[in-house]
Amino acid sequence: MALRAAKWGWSRAGWQRLLLVLLWLGHGIWALLGPAPGRHWTNVAGTLSRPSQGLAARWTQWRTQRREAARSFAETRAENQRLAAELSQFRTQAAQEAPRLAEADEAVRLLGLKRQIPLDLKAARVIFSTRPAAFGGLILDRGRDLGLVPDQGVLVPEGIVGRLWSVGPTQAKILPADAPNASVAVMLMRSRATGVLQGQGSGRALIRYISNQEVVQAGEAVLTSGLDRVFPRGLLVGYVAEVAQGDLELRVVVNLSAPLDRISTVLLLPPQPPVEVQPPFVAPEQKPQRKRGVTP
Repeated sequence: MALRAAKWGWSRAGWQRLLLVLLWLGHGIWALLGPAPGRHWTNVAGTLSRPSQGLAARWTQWRTQRREAARSFAETRAENQRLAAELSQFRTQAAQEAPRLAEADEAVRLLGLKRQIPLDLKAARVIFSTRPAAFGGLILDRGRDLGLVPDQGVLVPEGIVGRLWSVGPTQAKILPADAPNASVAVMLMRSRATGVLQGQGSGRALIRYISNQEVVQAGEAVLTSGLDRVFPRGLLVGYVAEVAQGDLELRVVVNLSAPLDRISTVLLLPPQPPVEVQPPFVAPEQKPQRKRGVTP
């Protein structure tokens, strides 16, 4: 054990050499740092602490951005909730006002139609529809109390609807133009060929008694001819959907233009209106007269 301690221990000369090396090392450091070593230590400490300061700044910036994002998200969420509440309120108001607006729009359209037809037209509302049933029709909220009588023509801005089938004290029933037992005197707009419209249901009808010699095209407008003394001449009935040759006459299928399943208000023609109805007279615009010898 004594030999092992002597082998690994420090001798006096070793300690002297270590002390000399430390002195030279201290002198070299003093020479490098100069007379103001504190400034150099400060620079060294600043250099060593710069990464930690950058990390701390980034951490602070991240927390600030996250706080601002959270505040912005909360404000956006509150704004979205407010807008959703306003939208729900607007939708509720629109749903409440929709029937009134639709009725007002229908009244405006009917008023425009009344101005186009110079006859004493009366208005009534459809309160019930029995169209899905066999020989069904439309029930009006007015009857003899409005002076209505059977066989009065019924129309809307899109076209004719049908005629009054039965009239009660306060209600009346419309026989639609597409009913199997309905008939309307019609004519083709292009060729002026006349025939009788017979209903086939589901908004379609068939024109009878059109000669095979007539040229009828799909899409051609069909008008009332006025020969049945229910509708005056020239009211829109519908448009030709199909044309086929028959043994003695053409088979002309018509799509009625009036939306029979979505009618809420109708106009009623007077009983036995005239065949020809002239539109309201509109005075032509007079041009200003130029005086002779005067140039504009």
